[in-house]
Amino acid sequence: MELATEDQLRLNVLLAQELQAVRIDESRMIVHGLSERGEAKIPLHPTGRDEAYLRVVRQTLSSHVLGSPGGYPVYLKRWTRMGQARSESLERLLLLGEPEAVAAVVHAPGLTDELARRAWWADPSAENARRMLERACVATGSMGPVLAEFLLEFLPFEQEPQAMIDSVRLILQPGLIDAAQKAKLWERGRRKNIYYVGFLQAIPDELPVDVAPHPGYEALLRAARPLADAGNPVAEQLLRLLSAPGQAFVQTLDRVLRKPANQDVVVALLDALWAYLEPVRVGTTRHRRMEDVLAAAARCCEPGGRWAKERAAVLEAMPEARDWIQAMFLLSMVSEQLVAPIFGLTDAIGTVMRRRIEPVSGPVLAQLAMLGARGD
Repeated sequence: MELATEDQLRLNVLLAQELQAVRIDESRMIVHGLSERGEAKIPLHPTGRDEAYLRVVRQTLSSHVLGSPGGYPVYLKRWTRMGQARSESLERLLLLGEPEAVAAVVHAPGLTDELARRAWWADPSAENARRMLERACVATGSMGPVLAEFLLEFLPFEQEPQAMIDSVRLILQPGLIDAAQKAKLWERGRRKNIYYVGFLQAIPDELPVDVAPHPGYEALLRAARPLADAGNPVAEQLLRLLSAPGQAFVQTLDRVLRKPANQDVVVALLDALWAYLEPVRVGTTRHRRMEDVLAAAARCCEPGGRWAKERAAVLEAMPEARDWIQAMFLLSMVSEQLVAPIFGLTDAIGTVMRRRIEPVSGPVLAQLAMLGARGD
């Protein structure tokens, strides 16, 4: 099949310009081109089946851009999403009119704010927006607020739990949305608590909710503040947990863990807890049995255990902190590996899943209660 004479001529004129990106509207059979002078469009006149004709159009674009009609190897989808596209070829990939080539640019380490602008014009999808916002150069550039605004508006239509969590986490990067938008997004979490997980991952110490400090916080502050100022990590982390922002984290974690919608929510929630308590973690092992976590937490409190001296110093200043420290140590070793053996045997969601994970969620909720969670 050959291109219609009119289409061939107009494509040649388009390609003679300094193009920045090309996209093809397959449903309307229109080729769009982006240049410094603005947008141009070429209505196509198929001489056969649309699918076959579009293949010829892409071959024409590829021949001009890459010197070969083969085009972008769309079957290399996994390779594309591993960020393997070479930086020097990214601009040319955006001229192929192929969504998979745009994905290669979006995932490439050489992505820039300008390339993000062109890629967004070529294929404005939620997945592309998330991947681009993961790059600091984009999140802090001119495209950051644009992509965040799109994800914020698209969030009610998102179907995948992990995509929802990632969208919220990325939107909450500094400077992308204002305080009013952040508060509104938090309020939406009352109806869909999966949004809270994104908050816990992105801004664990700045949750937009008013929560009182733990009743024992003032006493701990007076007793342990000098130790925290001297760099005692046990004192520092305990003060963090019992402060108002820490109580917001504890109570939000408790609320979501009581009613997680599915397995993705549980895994992301435990990952957030793992990251939050990293400063006082005993080791890097991610235990797969709660019994091992309990044993490791007990060893922390033995003479010679990690943080033994730091713990003893806090207890000397405030003996009443013993249970808080124990709960903190135990929670610091909770990770998604505890639910991996359970999720490996079931794809249950909702109430059934919540019953299955009770051997993990029960002890975790008990420790959160020790640190101030109300369990409402």
